[in-house]
Amino acid sequence: MGIRVLMADDSKTMRTIIRRSLQAVGVNEATEAADGNEAVALFKPGQFDLVLTDWNMPGQAGIDVARAIRAQDAKVPIIMITTEADKERVVQAVQAGVTDYLLKPFTPDALREKLVKHGCS
Repeated sequence: MGIRVLMADDSKTMRTIIRRSLQAVGVNEATEAADGNEAVALFKPGQFDLVLTDWNMPGQAGIDVARAIRAQDAKVPIIMITTEADKERVVQAVQAGVTDYLLKPFTPDALREKLVKHGCS
């Protein structure tokens, strides 16, 4: 898979888990951001095919990252990786431009399903 992923999570351990899951499904191009501010600074329209972001991060939370990316790119899929799945949060995320959710903990197969669903395979 030649897709380019931007992943944002303040946990180095979680970034490693995400990277390994991506590699397990054939995605080898992943740029890491250690927080929301770094993710927004790294994002450039057309440079990434997918954004994976944690909800709870210092600097800018995942929802703020989604809003900032949507202001630049209306189409790139943004998947929120989170433990937060209550209805109010889901509605808030969708309104901010989040395309989909991936609940922690997740398997490489669950990640693959999201990639296929959003045309990143």
